[in-house]
Amino acid sequence: MSKSDQSEVNTLGFASTTMELQKNFKQVEEIMANFAKSYEHMDLDPFNLMKSSAEWYAALAKDPQKAINANISFMQKSMELYQQSLTNLLGGTVATEPVITEDKGDRRFKHEGWEEQPAFNAIKQSYLLVSKWLRDQVQGVEGLDEHTAEKVEFFTERYLDAMSPTNFAATNPAVIEKVIETKGANLVHGLKNMLEDLETGKGELRIRMTDTSAFKLGENVATTPGKVIFQNRLFQLIQYTPSTDKVLKRPLLVVPPWINKYYIMDLQPKNSLLKWLVDQGHTVFVVSWVNPDSSYADTEFADYLTDGILTAVDVVEQATGESEINIIGYCIGGSLLATTLAYMKEKGDERIKSATFFTTMLDFSNPGELGVFIDEEQICGLEKKMSESGYLDGTQMAGTFNLMRANDLIWSFYINNYLLGNDPRPFDLLYWNSDSTRMPAKMHTWYLRNLYLENNLCKPGGVTIDGVSIDISKVDIPICFVSAVEDHIAPWKSTYSGAKLFSGDVHFILGGSGHIAGIINPPAAGKYNYRVSDQLPEDPEAWAAGATVVDGSWWPEWDRWAKAQANDQVAARNPGDRGMPIIEDAPGSYVKRTLNDINPVVPAAATDVAIQAADAPPQAAANDVRPDDLTAIKGIGPKLAGILNNSGIVSYAQLVELGSDGIKQHLLDIDARHARYDTSSWPEQARALMA
Repeated sequence: MSKSDQSEVNTLGFASTTMELQKNFKQVEEIMANFAKSYEHMDLDPFNLMKSSAEWYAALAKDPQKAINANISFMQKSMELYQQSLTNLLGGTVATEPVITEDKGDRRFKHEGWEEQPAFNAIKQSYLLVSKWLRDQVQGVEGLDEHTAEKVEFFTERYLDAMSPTNFAATNPAVIEKVIETKGANLVHGLKNMLEDLETGKGELRIRMTDTSAFKLGENVATTPGKVIFQNRLFQLIQYTPSTDKVLKRPLLVVPPWINKYYIMDLQPKNSLLKWLVDQGHTVFVVSWVNPDSSYADTEFADYLTDGILTAVDVVEQATGESEINIIGYCIGGSLLATTLAYMKEKGDERIKSATFFTTMLDFSNPGELGVFIDEEQICGLEKKMSESGYLDGTQMAGTFNLMRANDLIWSFYINNYLLGNDPRPFDLLYWNSDSTRMPAKMHTWYLRNLYLENNLCKPGGVTIDGVSIDISKVDIPICFVSAVEDHIAPWKSTYSGAKLFSGDVHFILGGSGHIAGIINPPAAGKYNYRVSDQLPEDPEAWAAGATVVDGSWWPEWDRWAKAQANDQVAARNPGDRGMPIIEDAPGSYVKRTLNDINPVVPAAATDVAIQAADAPPQAAANDVRPDDLTAIKGIGPKLAGILNNSGIVSYAQLVELGSDGIKQHLLDIDARHARYDTSSWPEQARALMA
């Protein structure tokens, strides 16, 4: 081929490439025009930042020297960067030491272009300099209250995250490389990904973190064998099939948070905490909370205690015949558990013999970064929003958690999905993270106000549940706390303060990593290390300095601690033993309810009646009295209903006739431990049910 022919081919090739680029960018233009319309009615200040920013600016104006110093430093460094960049550009390489570098853990600038190409190196350093200049002006401003200062600093960091040159196609070398390689098709595909996410989010941009179609509950996640043996309006209870011939005599009940779904502890067999516990010889039960809709608007925190944990304890006792139980609470499930333990202590209920708390805060005086979202104005805004729907949408809570780690959980996926035009890859942890749940309005308001805003839970008598004063300091059973050193949701020093509230022995374990990876850390992975000690000095730093450091997972450490409390063994227990009904296979139907399912499963009363029958058959035939479902009365669980049935109390009419005092005396005549039950409202509830 002659030079002229080759030149003509090159020209034609360039022309073709140019036309394809123009076509692709035209599509980009049209898609972006539609995208902009989605934000016409968006609340642009949901965190009330305008007021906080105004307060910061007023405080900064009173200390002009701080701004002057920041500006002088910025100008000096900028001139230095200008001279260095000019030298690098003329030489065509980056040949001098940088004026400023990113933090060691910053993964945004890993593409070689940021270091090797002078123009991109200058862009990166300019961004880092501007970031430092802005930080210098918002940090340590005198005259701001602590909460406003934290809020301004937090959202300044989020603004800087958003303005990173890595987030813009024209200033990201990896994106430009992809544009050249695909002739702009990556941007077209990326914006199509964005439109799909907007459609899924019904106008809100919900960036997909993973290929959700790659997972199905019960098939390749949440696969540990087990059965649902109980359900009520709030939860299903799963009992797992044993994998050993002998099991510990004490069964183990696990209470997850209702903010997320329980199967974070049962993703894959290789990293399933629940499977590992079964394999160690524990009879494991787990609460699977319902994903509520608007019909749960008036469900209270107290309901999660009485109709949740206490009912689950009743069922575990009935399913195993054991009145001594070990229990685990994870995150907010641990906050509920601590409240339940104090409630049971006041009631004289001693069935729970040891308790473990995973990444749980009880003292909320220092809630970490979550604290920036907690103040009167923001809570009022949430209450207004929840009053319209009856719940807090799970995506809003997920968005809050993602915002706390925006570069990892927002912008990395923004770049991958939209700028590079890649489809999200399958990842079980991110599938779980995207499987959000709702929070009932009344419960969530109570939780935010009493725990986060007013920090009442750690105060003796600070909260009251069904007339019972809650005092965690009276709980004296063996306690184990497991926290994570990099936890940004439940900072370990705050969990340490909560651990010191109990009056019994406390075993404190501090694992590596964060809120999830620090807990889901199987021994086979060989990751991280942990610190452990039974001595809890006042200063958490002193505890960390004096604690024993052990390589690897903390799981075996916890297992040794649990078995030290009681290691008697019995023959393995299977779901359905002792006449318990098998409702369905694990993972059950409640956990499968997504945000698109607006009506959660509400079981028929017959479910509870069947469970009563397993413990004690009603004597209705003998007494010729029509049996009623006593578990419809708040405060009567399946275990107690069975006891009442067996003693001849099978109807609402009988409860009305006995009256509150008569019911109380009837229960005391059966067992003095029944003094823990508050019967005051039962006759009135029974009368209402008869209507």
